[in-house]
Amino acid sequence: MLPRSRTLPGRIHHGAIEERHDIRHYLQVEVQPKTRNDTEVESVINPQANYSKCFDDDGRLKRTGTFWTASSHIITAVIGSGVLSLAWAMGQLGWVAGPVVMVLFAIVNLYASNLLAQCYRADDPVKGQRNYTYMDAIKANLGGRKVFFCGLIQYLNLFGVAIGYTIAASVSMMAIKRSNCFHASGGKDPCHMSSNGYMITFGITEVVLSQIPDFDQIWWLSIVAAIMSFTYSAVGLGLGIGKVAENAAFKGSLTGISIGTVTHAGLVSYTQKLWRSLQALGAIAFAYSYSVILIEIQDTIGSPPAEYKTMKKATSFSIAVTTFFYLLCGCMGYAAFGDNAPGNLLTGFGFYNPYWLLDIANIAIIVHLVGAYQVYCQPLFAFVEKWSAHRWPKNDFVTAEYEMPIPFFGVYQVNLFRIVWRSIFVVVTTLIAMLMPFFNDVVGILGAMGFWPLTVYFPIEMYISQKKIGRWTSQWLGLQILSVSCLFITIAAAVGSVAGVVLDLKTYKPFKTSY
Repeated sequence: MLPRSRTLPGRIHHGAIEERHDIRHYLQVEVQPKTRNDTEVESVINPQANYSKCFDDDGRLKRTGTFWTASSHIITAVIGSGVLSLAWAMGQLGWVAGPVVMVLFAIVNLYASNLLAQCYRADDPVKGQRNYTYMDAIKANLGGRKVFFCGLIQYLNLFGVAIGYTIAASVSMMAIKRSNCFHASGGKDPCHMSSNGYMITFGITEVVLSQIPDFDQIWWLSIVAAIMSFTYSAVGLGLGIGKVAENAAFKGSLTGISIGTVTHAGLVSYTQKLWRSLQALGAIAFAYSYSVILIEIQDTIGSPPAEYKTMKKATSFSIAVTTFFYLLCGCMGYAAFGDNAPGNLLTGFGFYNPYWLLDIANIAIIVHLVGAYQVYCQPLFAFVEKWSAHRWPKNDFVTAEYEMPIPFFGVYQVNLFRIVWRSIFVVVTTLIAMLMPFFNDVVGILGAMGFWPLTVYFPIEMYISQKKIGRWTSQWLGLQILSVSCLFITIAAAVGSVAGVVLDLKTYKPFKTSY
């Protein structure tokens, strides 16, 4: 049986499923024979009896995800290119506040993610109706206008991440070229170059990979990307340790970058010190944020046991691993460079040698971002395709799938709308990245703004609604205090990120920025 997308509902005409010899519709659903015996009646009464090798309790194709595949998805989503900018964030906050902020963000994300995981099924975390996306969970537990605002923030955030990853990947590609250029010239040639060609290359790659039709079919890409994230994090960590050993001392201060320090933007003033500290909060918040795709990841996990139990273990393991790497990379990078810690330990050319090791690390970054791009964009792809299928259910361009045999890979299900829509999305994100290559700061704003509503507010509100927690009880007050505190952090981080954008605008040249 060929797999089909689980994101779309069934389409039945007069009690029969529409079939065509060379076309399979998105809206097709699997059904059991209509004659019912005692076993089938029992399966209707007891949903657990409906489990089989092919179907889940809701009649859809059975999920096969495990603790390890869920963990790899989470690690891929959490450990992005931002891990190498943590040394810079540490440089703004110092030895005291830096590690404390990282640990606090980890604890908040872990707690909120566990609350969200219990809202995967409506009403009951074990036997309730499944929610297949973050939006479905909001609709089932909260409803009303909150659904619209949640969707707007979530998908805008995913769109921004796609642009940011395009920029980050192109910078790593250029870093490989420039690293070899520096080595060949002995450091005499500045090796300036444009990022446009590298962004186009990354975009073409994502156009091809974006044709993977369903989220759980990219588990292998997620695992590869997770391995790559460990590779470049380990290289950055190793080079940082080596630099500390070379200096025979730890650099940095308890309170972060000093007033009067010379940077590429000039002398650091009291005001800039404040903005940079707030921007560091935004960088750390964005680095930890992954709740926007938690429900989609959880929907790949097989059951029984209950999905939220597996997800809780996967989340705890993944957050612990990423926090460990974050602390090591951030602290060692700051210890190596102190106030002069670059924005990115590898692409910022904090190290020139060994250049071949830099190349390996940057290749790992590129491979990781290729996978992370898909992990983040698949929920957005599914949303648009689901909405379009509801809007035009009888349009073959939108709903029909054509079988295309591919040598050595079997039969591939081709959908024309999927090809066109996903290709346009990648092209648009690539063009915006080329137009504004400093968009990492804008993505920081999106990350800061998305941290409170998507990671904290909505999971808390859904949990309160599902568990029917009464107002002004001690548990309700505790959850609200956490939510309001994170709101203030989000506002502060957004202000700092906006200040960074304002500085970038002073040297803004569309399609002409070089490195």
